[in-house]
Parts: sequence; structure tokens; C-alpha cells
Amino acid sequence: MRGVLMVLTAALLWGTTGTAQSLAPAQLSPYWVGALRLLVAALFFVPWLVRPRPALPWPGIVAAALCMSVYNLAFFAGVKASGVAVGTAVALGSGPLWAGLLQALISRRAPPLGWWAGACLAVAGVVVMVVGPGATQAPTAMGLGLCLLAGLSYAVYTLVNKHLVAQAPAGVLTAAVFALAAVLALPMAWLLGGPLVMGSAASWAVVVWLGVMGTAVAYLLFTHALKHISGATGVALALGEPVTAFVLAVLVVGERPGWLAFAGLVLVLAGLAVVVRAELRQSP
Repeated sequence: MRGVLMVLTAALLWGTTGTAQSLAPAQLSPYWVGALRLLVAALFFVPWLVRPRPALPWPGIVAAALCMSVYNLAFFAGVKASGVAVGTAVALGSGPLWAGLLQALISRRAPPLGWWAGACLAVAGVVVMVVGPGATQAPTAMGLGLCLLAGLSYAVYTLVNKHLVAQAPAGVLTAAVFALAAVLALPMAWLLGGPLVMGSAASWAVVVWLGVMGTAVAYLLFTHALKHISGATGVALALGEPVTAFVLAVLVVGERPGWLAFAGLVLVLAGLAVVVRAELRQSP
């Protein structure tokens, strides 16, 4: 249950991302948002990097950093090409399914049927929540491909991290991964988003919040959680993110979603409950 609560707390922090970005000035490129939040997260982890530490599993860290960089850039590019609603549904919804399939193929330990039922229910809820009458932008094949790539990258990152967390402290691992991910993502942000234009203190406030709370603290909790739960369950429980985003959109941004969105919210919560039950039943 400790791992479950850690992931749900991380999902709560991830869910603030959309609201924070809506408060940012329009001239701040979403590509730079993705890269700068990795940079701020890397700076947050400096104390972990300067401490004496054991030898780290660098091949796995490089793989995890590559996945995190690809996830950030593919997600923002895919959402831009497919629309926020469809892009978010495809990227977040495909993650648990990718993770379940990869876990079954790599570790020969497929999630139980109850897990699949809960994950599919939660994914369906996400689709119902975000793809509604307001989703007017027609998705492109390239955009959908990028969103699927984002979901796959996130699933691979989680499964690699699940393996790494047994070899080194979670804080040091997360610090190394995000430092390397920031180094990889910043040049790509320059190529895709052009020169950095911050504009005002509001831009920095958004980036600092996303980097510290929405990335560093959230992923530190997520990495710790992987000591206690399976990687596939970690990805599935991350679907709590759109629940938080939905609540904040109503309470802070002032959006007024229709009944279909609320029905999707119920489906997500029901699916997550089934996933938690399946995880607890198979825990020793």
C-alpha cells in the first residue's frame, strides 16, 4: 500500500502540469517547458549527485534518461499535432497497456486478469474524460504516432527504473537520470522551439513549479514506489494524473465539463481501485 500511495501522490503532482501551463505566458514554447522542467529537476537533485555514492549502473541510467527525454519531446509534439484531448488520451492511455505487454514479454510475469480489467477500465475513463464534444482538432497520423511513442517511452522508463531501483538508492538514480535527460533535451528544445523566450517572472514561476514539484518530487516518489509495486501497476496508477487535472480545471481554471467527463472520472477511479486490488492480492 505504501507504493500505491506514493504513485498516487506523484500523480496528484503531475496533474498540476496542465493548470500550471495554462497560467504561463503564451510566448513560452511548450518544447522549452518540457526541457526546462527537466533542467530544474536536475538542479533540485544536485545534493544527491555531490554525495559519496556507490558505482551506478550507467547503461540503465542512460536508457532511462533517453526514455525520459523522448517522452517529454514526443508528448508535447504529439499533443500539438493531435490536439490536447486526443493527444493526452493516446499518450496516457497507451502507457499502461505498453507496460503490461512489455512486462509480460521481458520478465515472463504477466499482470493478472484483474489488473488488465482495471487498467482497461481506467484507460476507457481517460478517453471519455478528455475526448468529448470540445475536442475539435482532427488528429494527424504523425501526431498519433508521437503520442504512442510517448506512452511507450514512459512504459520503458518505468520498467528500466524498476530494475535499477534494486541496484542503487532511488534518490541518486533519479538525480542521475534527470541530469542526463536535461542535457539531452535542451538542444532538442532549441531545434524544435527556437530561441528561449521567457518573457516574465510568471514564466519562471511556472517552470520552477513544474521542475521541482511536478517533476523532481513526483518522480522521486514514483521511483521509491517501484521498490514496492510492479512497473506495470506504477504506470497504471499514474492515470490518477488526469483526475487531478480534471479537478483543478474545474476549481481553478473555471472550466465546466459536461456529464460525459464526469462519467469518465468515475470510470478512472473505478479502474484504479481494481488495479490496486489486483496489486495487493499478488503482493507477498
